[in-house]
Amino acid sequence: MASESLLRGLPIAVLTVSLIAVPVLVLEPQGLPRMRALEKELAAVQSENTELKRDVGKLRADVKELRESPAAVERIAREQLGLVRKNEVVFQFERR
Repeated sequence: MASESLLRGLPIAVLTVSLIAVPVLVLEPQGLPRMRALEKELAAVQSENTELKRDVGKLRADVKELRESPAAVERIAREQLGLVRKNEVVFQFERR
């Protein structure tokens, strides 16, 4: 008889504890607010990752071009390093 009443009361006790514990766990700082903050952080990291993948693809294309094309090497040497050939004359003008 005591075990019968225990079996009847157990589901009610579990339900009562659940009704109290679930909202407390969800609304505490480590619950739902933390999950939303982590979702925002995940979206930012995924966006940055996509941008970095695009940059890596562009850099790989640049490396391939530099390995295969002497004209690309010359262009970089002229534009970024300011190099000229021996037989070229350089004119410099003042900016006003």
